[in-house]
Order: sequence, then structure tokens, then C-alpha cells
Amino acid sequence: MPWRRTRDPYRVWVSEIMLQQTQVVTATPYWLRFMERFPDVAALARASRDEVLAAWAGLGYYRRARLLHEAAGIVVREHGAEVPSEPTAFAALPGVGRYTLGAVLSISFGRPLPVLDGNVARVFSRWTGRPLVVKRPADAKTLWAMAEALMPAAGTRRGAIAPGDWNQALMELGALVCTPRSPRCGTCPVRRHCVAFATGRQEELPPPADRRAVVRVRRAMVVLEHDAKVLVVRREGAHLDGLWEPPSVELAGGDDAATRLGETLAAIGVRATLRATTKRFAHTITHHAIDVRLWRGTLDGRMPRASSRVRWVTPGTRDVALTALTTRVLADLGPSASGRKRARGTQRT
Repeated sequence: MPWRRTRDPYRVWVSEIMLQQTQVVTATPYWLRFMERFPDVAALARASRDEVLAAWAGLGYYRRARLLHEAAGIVVREHGAEVPSEPTAFAALPGVGRYTLGAVLSISFGRPLPVLDGNVARVFSRWTGRPLVVKRPADAKTLWAMAEALMPAAGTRRGAIAPGDWNQALMELGALVCTPRSPRCGTCPVRRHCVAFATGRQEELPPPADRRAVVRVRRAMVVLEHDAKVLVVRREGAHLDGLWEPPSVELAGGDDAATRLGETLAAIGVRATLRATTKRFAHTITHHAIDVRLWRGTLDGRMPRASSRVRWVTPGTRDVALTALTTRVLADLGPSASGRKRARGTQRT
């Protein structure tokens, strides 16, 4: 992992944010490109939000990128562009929780602060033989107490172990050996002390966390093309705020998709002839299962001008933060409908 070759707190910080909810193999190329584009915290702070989201596009959980960008600005303004090593100051930055605090400051500055992620929690659950689930608040409190008690401290036999090395060893023990399924107990360095191994319960512990109910959502999306470019609008909302995708609407029970899409286009000054297609896309965001029906559109009248809410993009661009769904849709697009005879079912709006 390239971030292991440095103790630069900025680079370690970015890696830890990217690795939240993301596997190492997925995060690595993003981290390399991000470091090339924003080599230090000042470069990240100078960038626009659109530039940061474009560099993050495809990695998901975009709130991480927005908070990281916001925090970089604070570091530049209030800390002289130096990532603070003092726990209270670093913990006050947007997006820095207890795990990030411990990971970044222990690795970069040798601070004896614990970490607790899913991998570490699994190790502790099996090692103690207790059905501890990190997503349960009471269990999380117990697990954090374990992490604190095991942290090497000055004057102890483990005191020669750097806190950052200790934390990374715990995380990798869970990631590479004490895996969720088929743990490699035969090569585990702590199996002699592991209650789950001794009692044959390593596959049972920890018990699965309660799953959130799946929310099913219907959407309609319209693709309008002009000169080999596609119209996109800026999304707003908790999950995809600041990202771009073709105009779309969420549909309730008896909503007519053409009518709702027409209203959405009218709000940005666009008149178009809409045509339903047979294309459907199944997409998932957190616990939302989204069924997307694709429409095609032909502009009627003037072409809308680019603005802070609307722009024209070339499919495949890396300069605009497109949603993952948009990337899939544009990759799947066939030839433009321009100039074709209108098919049956075409509706003017």
C-alpha cells in the first residue's frame, strides 16, 4: 500500500478517509491520482469543490470528499497548512471521528491512540469469545475499551512498539488472517490465546449486525444530446450533493414519468421531445435499491446555456464529477436519437 511508505500526515489522512467503506484494491488507484493532483493540504484547499469531487468520482460516499476538502481549508487557515498533531485540534476537523483520529495521529506522530474498525472488532470478538458487534453502541464502548487497554504505553514491555505499527498490525490481522469467512487460524500469531479458536466458534463470531431494511425507489432519467455532449444537472441532497447527472425524477405511486420529467426540464429552461426507451438500470446507494427507467430527449428550441446548475459534458470525461449511475448510463448509450423519425409514444413537453 503506497501510503505505508510515508508518515506524511496529509497523505496518511487521505488514505484513511478513502479506506472508510472501501477496499484497499479499490482505493489505491484513487489515492495515487489524488496525490498527483493534490500533493499537499494547501493544494487540496485551493481546489474547487467540483475539482475535488471529480477526482473522487466513482469512489462513492462523497460526503467524505466534501468534508475532507472543508477540513483542508481549515488546516490552511487556522494551522498554517500543517496537519495538527494535537488530538483535540485534529479531532475538531470536519469528518474526523475517533477512528480517523487514532489512525492518523498514531501512524504519523506516534500518538498512543487506539483504533477500532470492523477488522479490529472481529479480532477482539473472536479473541475474547464474546459476541460483540461494533455497530451496537454498548458493544462499541466495550471494544474501544479493549483497544485502549491493549495500546502500547511507555514503560511497559510493549512500549518499544510504535503505536502506529501496533494499530496497523491489528487492522491487518483482521483483514488478512482473521477474515470474516474461512479465517486462517493455522497461521494466526495469537491463536493460542483465542477463545473462539479453542472452542471452535471462529465462524460464528462476531454475530452478523442487524441489517437496515431496503428502500425501493423508482426513478426516470432523460438523456439529451447536442454535438456529442450530454446535458447534466447538479444533484442536491445528502448522498450525491454536488455531483452531476442527466435530469431525473423520483417517481411516486401513480406519477407519469413524462410529465414529471417535463416539469424538471422546464425548471431549468429546457423544452424537449421525450421518448421512452426499454433501457432500465438497477442501482444501489447505501440501503436504497433504485430502479431507473431511461428516456431519450430531443431539444425543442434553444439550447440551455451552461451555468452553476446545468452543463454539457462529453461522455467519459474525468473533469466533471459524474454520479456512478451516470457513468454507467453514458457508457451504455447508443447512437444519438437526433434526426431519427419520432417513434410511437413520443411526447412533447
